Amino acid sequence: MDFFSTQNILVHIPLGAGGYDLSWIEAVGTLAGLLCIWLASLEKIVNYAFGLVNVTLFAIIFFQIQLYASLLLQVFFFVANIYGWYAWSRQTADNQVALKIRWMSLPKALGWLAVSAVSIALMTHYINSVFAWLTRTAVALMHALGLRATMPELQPDAFPFWDSCLMVLSIVAMILMTRKFVENWLLWVVINVISVMIFARQGVYAMSLEYVILTVIALNGSRMWIKSAHEHGSRALERT
Repeated sequence: MDFFSTQNILVHIPLGAGGYDLSWIEAVGTLAGLLCIWLASLEKIVNYAFGLVNVTLFAIIFFQIQLYASLLLQVFFFVANIYGWYAWSRQTADNQVALKIRWMSLPKALGWLAVSAVSIALMTHYINSVFAWLTRTAVALMHALGLRATMPELQPDAFPFWDSCLMVLSIVAMILMTRKFVENWLLWVVINVISVMIFARQGVYAMSLEYVILTVIALNGSRMWIKSAHEHGSRALERT
């Protein structure tokens, strides 16, 4: 079980003040996350297998470092990965047509934009109380399951607006990815750029570097899916 401990260090990275101790679980979880995003950009269904490994290991990490709200977000990602795997694997003719890589219609895009904007505004205002409630809920759930967990002393969010953007846009991007909308990659680019800035500002340079790599992968995913959507659109026009 030592593998699952954040104290089981793989390598010491000389970044920032005092460097950064990269644990085995964080290294494997990060690698799985990178493979998940890269394979998704190639439209490979196996990306969801690596996604499940990534969110499971990160949930274990967040439990150990008492970030229970982030742990609950991983639960959402776990469910979304299972749904995405199911949706991408269905072989019926109607579903294959529905799950071609494509752009959203303008009304649907505007609808998602409005929902995201309202959600970000509300989360920015209520983020501390919402995360406190989520943490209490998570601790109570762990107690009910017989797990030992103590309620951490929560500090005010350091970047309430940007943190809210990350949470809301990550959920939206994951949903759009399961439906193969091109816009999911554009959102991941925005999410990753924000993450790079926040983690660098907080002195977590290893995680900031990870999100630089994820930004490059997301940009490549955007390029490839835009090209694929254009080809699908061209073929559809040829059939009409």
